[in-house]
Amino acid sequence: MRRLAATVATVAVLAAGCASRTGGEAVAGDSPRAAPSATPSSTTSSASTSGTGDDSCRYTETPDRPAPVGLPPSGEDSAAWVVFATTSGDLPITLNPDQAPCTVHSFTHLVAQRFYDDTTCHRLTTTAGLAILQCGDPDGDGTGGPGYTIPDELPTSLPSAPSDSTGQPLVTYPRGTVAMANAGPNTGGSQFFLVYADSTLPPSYTVFGTLDEDGLATLDAVAARGVAAGSPPEDGPPAQPVTITSTTTR
Repeated sequence: MRRLAATVATVAVLAAGCASRTGGEAVAGDSPRAAPSATPSSTTSSASTSGTGDDSCRYTETPDRPAPVGLPPSGEDSAAWVVFATTSGDLPITLNPDQAPCTVHSFTHLVAQRFYDDTTCHRLTTTAGLAILQCGDPDGDGTGGPGYTIPDELPTSLPSAPSDSTGQPLVTYPRGTVAMANAGPNTGGSQFFLVYADSTLPPSYTVFGTLDEDGLATLDAVAARGVAAGSPPEDGPPAQPVTITSTTTR
């Protein structure tokens, strides 16, 4: 899943990209505007239903790549605020459990288990229609995940955008949005993307937080340096490496 997936006009969502392993997530797409996505697992097994207040969430483990830190347990509190300290600056994120309780529950479980520490943000896109930094892959190449999938909690209030050439509805993910990558329905895991300029995508990606102004300043600086040499000019690893060194929650 080395590249993200999604088919919209010029936005191609590829399920696996360059990866062959399952249970991970990726950035798929060899079109000018490839959307955030994750490689789906070929099969799934043991499922856990975790309580999140009045809601319950079903997390399903992938048998070929078991969850290294376990499935999110019932009763575990969700944080409202997370700061990723990175080698390029801090990325403070305000979480929205009211909008995406299952996603936030999983995300803060992974943060609490230090899952994201020492991981890299492996993909930067710099096109007019897709401006994101994608992070959260423990393998650092777009193939990794947490060993389980989480249910979609798709956005319903994002601004509409013109449909693509096939008539597929599109929406605008505003600057500052934090959303999950996936490879199709209910295939999200640990990979997420940070939007640094309004981006047009299908309403297929769970929005679970917002990056604050300090975080956007960090993100803008990374984006300004572009992608690494040897990559396609608008889609590849960031030229300024971004490694998450530690996390703080509140």
